[in-house]
Amino acid sequence: MTAIIDYGVGNLFSLVSSFRKIGEEAAVTADAETLLAADRIVLPGVGAFRDAAEKLEATGLVPVLREAAESGKPIMGICLGMQLLFEKSFEYGEYRGLGLLHGEIVPIAAHVKGLKVPHMGWNALRFAKPEHPLFRYIKEGDCVYFVHSYYAVGCEDSLLASAEYGTEITAAVGRGNVMGCQFHPEKSGDVGLSILRAFCEMKEGALC
Repeated sequence: MTAIIDYGVGNLFSLVSSFRKIGEEAAVTADAETLLAADRIVLPGVGAFRDAAEKLEATGLVPVLREAAESGKPIMGICLGMQLLFEKSFEYGEYRGLGLLHGEIVPIAAHVKGLKVPHMGWNALRFAKPEHPLFRYIKEGDCVYFVHSYYAVGCEDSLLASAEYGTEITAAVGRGNVMGCQFHPEKSGDVGLSILRAFCEMKEGALC
């Protein structure tokens, strides 16, 4: 079973629907015991970093998420949920993240010229680590759907894939059992479903 963390941020219905399409049981929950008993955890997120970080902290689930990460349980952050996995964000200030991955979140606008921000639309994936199990059912050049104004930098040790949008945008990251997608797999058609299917095949304690 996949547990989707409910902390008041994110389009949870579309995520649940996507997991159901691939035959995976998914539960939206803010219950610590349910999260720890799940086979894997998804941290969703849309909106502003500070608001999301504060709401996640208010649930009391941050220690639970850390415990799950340390135990080897597969964890995936999606969009803002991926950004929360990093050490800090510079979205309208400077705010601390979970620190499960090295790197920080910076504005796209400071690194691109003549392109609209937010970055919104379909972009092709460029694999940094094509052998990663998250890509088991897709190929380099497959397109996924992005909606974001900030992206991760300084994360070379966990970079799995990037996309081009005036600069190299971090698209997917992973270190051990902790991984994330800046794009929305639940909005990325068959490619996104294939990524979620590969994630659901990952086992606790198996190093990715």
